[in-house]
Amino acid sequence: MITRLHSAPGYDRKLILEDGSEYRGYGFGCRKDAVCEVVFNTSMTGYQEILSDPSYTDQAVLMAYPLIGNYGLAREDFESRITGPGALIVREINEIPTNFRSISSLQEYLEGAGIPGLGGVDTRRLVRHIRDCGSQRGVITGADVALEEGLKLIRDTEVPKDAVRRCSCRKRWYSRTSNPRFHVVAIDCGMKQNIVRMLNRFRCNVTVVPYDTRSDEILSLLPDGILISNGPGDPENVPEVVHTLKKLRGQVPMFGICLGHQLMALSCGASTYKLKFGHRGGNHPVKDLRTGHIEMTSQNHSYAVDESSLDRTNLKVSHVNLLDHSVEGLVCGQDRMLSVQYHPESAPGPQDSIHLFGQFTELMKKG
Repeated sequence: MITRLHSAPGYDRKLILEDGSEYRGYGFGCRKDAVCEVVFNTSMTGYQEILSDPSYTDQAVLMAYPLIGNYGLAREDFESRITGPGALIVREINEIPTNFRSISSLQEYLEGAGIPGLGGVDTRRLVRHIRDCGSQRGVITGADVALEEGLKLIRDTEVPKDAVRRCSCRKRWYSRTSNPRFHVVAIDCGMKQNIVRMLNRFRCNVTVVPYDTRSDEILSLLPDGILISNGPGDPENVPEVVHTLKKLRGQVPMFGICLGHQLMALSCGASTYKLKFGHRGGNHPVKDLRTGHIEMTSQNHSYAVDESSLDRTNLKVSHVNLLDHSVEGLVCGQDRMLSVQYHPESAPGPQDSIHLFGQFTELMKKG
């Protein structure tokens, strides 16, 4: 059963993009205005993981799949204790989930988390607009707000650059497993919890540290390997992590995921750039240049490593995206480093890339 969450006929909210285009809809979740970068996700499932993924901080996520909310939210499926996106945009919302694991509806969760929703939008048209014109900022506001007023609100709202600071843990914490073989220190830049679960599954004890932890403090924990996590925003806004990785490079094996991949590349002297509309969804084909195998991957990022800048580093491209040929993976045998732009922990899926955690443990075994 699909219902709107308001009884009055007609649309009461709208999205105004900074190029002046408008998309009308009805409000749900938290009723507040929100200025965010509007991005789209092509996943058919996994909206709960998206809503609890810190990588979406300060972004309004547009779901390309038309029906959202049909299986509710389950206690075990949250990827962090903090909320992810700044807003959610959908075609249709189901407020009566049919799932025995569900503990709340999408409406209840968004209202409690303070996330505004916009439903009834022509999401197909909006996705195509973003693909053609690129990601841009917008404001979700009342249907009666004038266009010029909305554009002024967007212009007057500063683009935040401290997303990683807001998403990272405040103090060190631990995740232990039975019969461990390795100890991994994970630098939390806005990490999904399934990364920690996967490391535990590969028999690694994990110590999670805040993003601004110094290199000497990390080494004092005697790690067998270091993982740099995913997270939100522009990698150049996190110089603290880049500086730390420069000091750690070559001392212990390192594994970078998503933002961690970009930060690792920056620490080696490479550069990054912003993609036109980013990669978000669980259906991106990536080719492993070492084996020739093609994996379906889960992705969520706006930035990529500039392949032309790798000439001044010791990094080699290991994976490429078959849709736009952007760099999806890097390796450095000399410094025992590997990184991928996508999410090998893949919650909720696909699971083609879990073997990369095994490659990381092999590096630690050799070390």
